[in-house]
Amino acid sequence: MSIPTPIDVYAARRRIADTAVRTPLLRSERLAELVGAETWLKLECVQVTRSFKIRGALNAVRQLVEQAPAGAAPMVVVTASAGNHGLALAMAARRAGIRAVVFAPRQAPRAKLEAIRREHADLQAVADDYDHAERLALAFAREGGATYVSPYNDPAVIAGAGTTAVEVLEQQPAADAVIVPTGGGGLLSGVAIAARAIAPDIRVIGVEAAHNPAFTLALARGAITPFDARPTLADGLGGNLEAGSITFEIARRLVDTVVTVSEAEIARAMRFLLETEHLVVEGAGAVGVAAVLARKVDGALRVPVVLVTGANVDLATLLATVEQDR
Repeated sequence: MSIPTPIDVYAARRRIADTAVRTPLLRSERLAELVGAETWLKLECVQVTRSFKIRGALNAVRQLVEQAPAGAAPMVVVTASAGNHGLALAMAARRAGIRAVVFAPRQAPRAKLEAIRREHADLQAVADDYDHAERLALAFAREGGATYVSPYNDPAVIAGAGTTAVEVLEQQPAADAVIVPTGGGGLLSGVAIAARAIAPDIRVIGVEAAHNPAFTLALARGAITPFDARPTLADGLGGNLEAGSITFEIARRLVDTVVTVSEAEIARAMRFLLETEHLVVEGAGAVGVAAVLARKVDGALRVPVVLVTGANVDLATLLATVEQDR
């Protein structure tokens, strides 16, 4: 599997421009006061499907359609997802006139599962957790002739995600760091590839849930390391890395550091974003802000940009999180 290049990122930008919107970059006055740096928020939580995932899924589907031989049998795409990638792939497939199959954990947020169903995908919410969903989706692809589109370990998905960084550096050329929520590393990889090409000295910082430290372990040990993932408020970041994932190699070469945040820190960030910025943000989308609030990123940064990556949270989860510590 080839590692995408900056050229691939710019090709993705052209390919998805009619659907993926240019999301706002918001200066957070309150975060600036708290951390002493001109802190900006990239609001992918208002992206199409309310998550950055449409960038990668749409690029992957359109590239597959472009490359399909004339007269080929109708295409079927399949994926594993905790929700956001599945929703994005379902939308991209519907618009391309092809079938999408999504394997998801049974306990995935209801808001995400219902949104996938509304896009007329074949939703199989039967897995015990993300790792189980990934195994089921890969088996379906092998046995049924479908094309597996990984949420992260796919060059087209990574290139699409990298378009976020192109926008960031157009909107704020003075940015000296990009802080990136990290699960499988598709967004982290794409951002690193694009940001390093545009601004070689910029820092790229990944943020994981402490309950799902895939990159923290892999980078410390020099290899992808299986672990027992625990439930996390950042459900969109859950699960092990696929063996041989190119995101690990990209992170090892291009990412400065990866930090982890606790469940309490994630909850605090969700409350902070709702109360101070009036933004509804899911746990996975809030981990970058959690790291900033917890002073887990380098205080020497002058103009950090934090990616706020998703808004698809169940109402009950949001209300319970907001009421904590009141």
